[in-house]
Amino acid sequence: MQRYLVRRILLALLTLLVVSLIIFVMSRAAGDPRHVFLDDYSTQEDWDALTVTLGLDKPYYQQYGIFLFDTLRGKFGESIKEGRPSMEIILERIPATFQLAFMAFAFSVLLGVPLGILSAVKRGSVMDIIGKTIALIGQSAPVFWLGIMLMFFFAVKLEWLPPYGRDNLTAVILPAVTLGWFYAAANMRLLRSAMLDVLDSEFVKLARAKGVSKNGVIWKHSLRNALIPVLTFAGVTLGNLVTGSLVVETVFAWPGLGQLAIKALFANDYPLLQAVIMVFTLMYVTAALLVDLMYAYICLLYTSPSPRDRGCARMPSSA
Repeated sequence: MQRYLVRRILLALLTLLVVSLIIFVMSRAAGDPRHVFLDDYSTQEDWDALTVTLGLDKPYYQQYGIFLFDTLRGKFGESIKEGRPSMEIILERIPATFQLAFMAFAFSVLLGVPLGILSAVKRGSVMDIIGKTIALIGQSAPVFWLGIMLMFFFAVKLEWLPPYGRDNLTAVILPAVTLGWFYAAANMRLLRSAMLDVLDSEFVKLARAKGVSKNGVIWKHSLRNALIPVLTFAGVTLGNLVTGSLVVETVFAWPGLGQLAIKALFANDYPLLQAVIMVFTLMYVTAALLVDLMYAYICLLYTSPSPRDRGCARMPSSA
């Protein structure tokens, strides 16, 4: 068990190190960064001074060491466009991204879990068909198209909700539904499949033979065991929702990290873009690590007392 947790923590640290190396290499391969800061009217003295300031006069391994050390301290340089520290700009945008991610996560759970239970319990019924149809639409419709359609009907035609921005509490509804719809469909299909497997298992048949009520079979025996893969997927979902909101934030002009990354990319604001990528990576790796820890805890709760019998050392990874 401890060896498993140590491996997962070391893998998370290695992932962050590899991503930092990729960012460093890509930033150098993109061209001379001095062209972003200076223009044709700059003198040779300006070029030489900026070379020393950016550390470009040092060997690449020293440049990477400086970059890695600054990254560990949260220093990514100043934004070229705004002239402020990149981390300061990111900290202003993080609350909006977290708000959107948690609202989308709540929507995916509140819609997907009940539909998954009903579809499994009422297999082959109208409710099952409706649930599978919703899941099919949710996993096949492109996110940008879904966002535009929701905006057209609920904001333009019906005028129930604001179409963009973050000016009031209701503004988060459309982007949250758009972002969370795919994961609601995934939760529904995953829980339905897990519930069907558990409902057909021998211990459930034994519980029914002993006279356990239908609600007891569903809620006490079936759902508790079927939730294990759903809980694992839920942790990964939360990481994906935080780091995968670029398209949704762009469509709805939501002032989060995704929109900030797109603006930094088009403005060639490399310090800010590097900072956003590193923060995204850190949040996703942290979410994946928490999922692994949660899975290990679930393994201890729901399996046999013997660590060898639990199979904890062979637990699947969320990464």
